[in-house]
Amino acid sequence: MLTDIEAELTGQERAVRDAAHKFALEVMRPAAKQLDALADPADVIAPNSILWDVFKKHKAAGLNDIEASTAELTALQRARIRALYSEEMGWGDSGLAISLGVANFHKTFVMMSGRPSLVDRYLKSSSAGDEIGCWAVTEPDHGSDQLGFTEPHFTDPSVRGNCIATRDGDDYVIRGQKSAWVSNGTIATVAALFCQVDPSEGLRSGGVAVVPLDLPGVSRGKPTDKLGQRPLNQGEIFFDEVRIPAEYMVVGKENYQNIVQMILTGANASMGQMFVGLGRASLEHAIGYAAERTQGGRPINQHQSVKSRLFKMFMQVEAARALARRVAYYNATNPPLLQYSIASKVFCTQTAFDVSSEAVQIFGGVGLTKEFPVEKLMRDARASMIEDGCNEILGLVGAALL
Repeated sequence: MLTDIEAELTGQERAVRDAAHKFALEVMRPAAKQLDALADPADVIAPNSILWDVFKKHKAAGLNDIEASTAELTALQRARIRALYSEEMGWGDSGLAISLGVANFHKTFVMMSGRPSLVDRYLKSSSAGDEIGCWAVTEPDHGSDQLGFTEPHFTDPSVRGNCIATRDGDDYVIRGQKSAWVSNGTIATVAALFCQVDPSEGLRSGGVAVVPLDLPGVSRGKPTDKLGQRPLNQGEIFFDEVRIPAEYMVVGKENYQNIVQMILTGANASMGQMFVGLGRASLEHAIGYAAERTQGGRPINQHQSVKSRLFKMFMQVEAARALARRVAYYNATNPPLLQYSIASKVFCTQTAFDVSSEAVQIFGGVGLTKEFPVEKLMRDARASMIEDGCNEILGLVGAALL
């Protein structure tokens, strides 16, 4: 394992990091290898799947709600712990890390609302810890453009969403669908649903509702079959005249753009930290293999070209780690700056892909096989440059904020 040169880690920080590392090594990696090999993504979420053991063991290890367990700490202390935790989770498996992370996504909006009915159900009840959340934002016709609030299309009234919530007395009625890319989409019990509430004003006229997914009119598509992050369940959610109490619409159109910016700032910063972990894992595998593999009568780590490539990978990972943590610490202790979170996400995911691809090259032919983990890491890293806002669209938003 690479040395973490973070200065003066406290006992609590070390304890969280070490617990997350142990969970990543002993639970996430073996489970991810098994889940990745399943040909049918429906098998990933089958009742007997090891996926459910991962969720249970994550909770048993006390890692399922880092925010609640560190509530007494300062903002900077919490940010340091989150960074350590997120990196270790990405080191374990990025797909499972995202699934476990987004499982708590609805809690952000429940806490924000302060509404007793939601707080009692999703934060205080005995079953609250068993709920699985999802971030239902992408649609068949709308992906990263849902997040591009700085761009002209966001205020264009001709741009209509695929999921619309209409006020009807004391309720909202939801019609439409979310796309195949909703993380936890076909296993979630509750959604943080981003939808349009006034189509005449374009995507900016949105709202966020906390939606129980056992309501009449909710249905799911098949789990998405994809290149990378196969342990991460993703899939469509359909809403056919789904009725929710008006108080479940926790964000209205007057605050929607600010919420999009806030959520994107947090999510992108978290993605940066997580994919530092994947890049680190790729580098560590490459270092280990280069010490064992012999070519030309000596281990390949004694060849100058391999030495040079390994050190470049090392510099890339450490540069990404430094940026991810610096952004996280700043945003936790100052008014957050989205452009820096975007820089973290874009730089760190690109680094993860570059380093994992170079790791495959160092492994050579066997790096292309399922026998070694680097081909999976490269596939997982490739997905990261599209999810949570594709890097190109995020770059446009970031540039607009400079």
